[in-house]
Amino acid sequence: MINLFSKRQKKLRGEVPEVYTYDDLNDNLRTQIIYAFNDAFDKNNGKKVRDVYEEIRKILLREYGLLFLANNQYDNPEDDFLKFYFKEDDFEKVIDAIELICKFIDYKIRKNPWDYSQRFNPDQALIEINERFKEHGIGYSYENGEIIRIDSTFVHSEITKPTIALLWNEKFSGANEEYMKAHDHYLHGRNKECLNDCLKSFESVLKTICKEKKWQFNQSDTSKKLIKICFENELVPSFTQNQFTSLQNLLESGIPTIRNKLGGHGQGTEKITVDDIMTRYALNLTGSNIIFLINQSNIQ
Repeated sequence: MINLFSKRQKKLRGEVPEVYTYDDLNDNLRTQIIYAFNDAFDKNNGKKVRDVYEEIRKILLREYGLLFLANNQYDNPEDDFLKFYFKEDDFEKVIDAIELICKFIDYKIRKNPWDYSQRFNPDQALIEINERFKEHGIGYSYENGEIIRIDSTFVHSEITKPTIALLWNEKFSGANEEYMKAHDHYLHGRNKECLNDCLKSFESVLKTICKEKKWQFNQSDTSKKLIKICFENELVPSFTQNQFTSLQNLLESGIPTIRNKLGGHGQGTEKITVDDIMTRYALNLTGSNIIFLINQSNIQ
């Protein structure tokens, strides 16, 4: 990415997005993402271009139950995909396409570099795509194989990304899968499901710590019981336990309580709704606690 004069002037004038939006995926952004994608493989190799776009196109066709993406006639894979990509009004479907582009770069091109004479390496292409999101004030980022929704740059850099990085450890693979599912639920407005997977991820981290430390526990233990085991075994050093009393209260009453009160039980006669603010709080609280616990455990 080039820091053009016009960009620098906009920053100096304060003309930069301060609040993220989520459903305005303008044509400029869509075009810049395609440029980054095309730079990740040899655009001059006609057969390779066809194969690349056909693979992504086939996934979308199968998942949407369609024969064509954009027209009722077959052009070629690239044209069909690009017509859909630029004309589609459903922003979630456009995000689907961008996520598949990122996955292709991250997994296919990264693992088979000899098949692709790329201008950018995969990391450069993915960094550019994430920077383009940020540049346009669009609250999404590609992390750990998925597009996730972000609500602030601070929370994303200080909580979400460090949490994902720590959970990338194979020992925490179950917790990682659940944490990414929670983000996917949040992205699509499934707030109660987000809370459920927040708790599952949190409990999985506690169980992994107990297993790695060889602390006795049962697979059926609740988060409250698992928290107690961790504190009894001085996961928090004894000389600092007093000042972490509030943390224990937070762990015991934060995520578990939000989930149990709002997401984890039958609704009764009244439909229970969980608003976005409470869901975002639970997601961020989960990440903060996971970072603290894994760092304290020193599990490598």
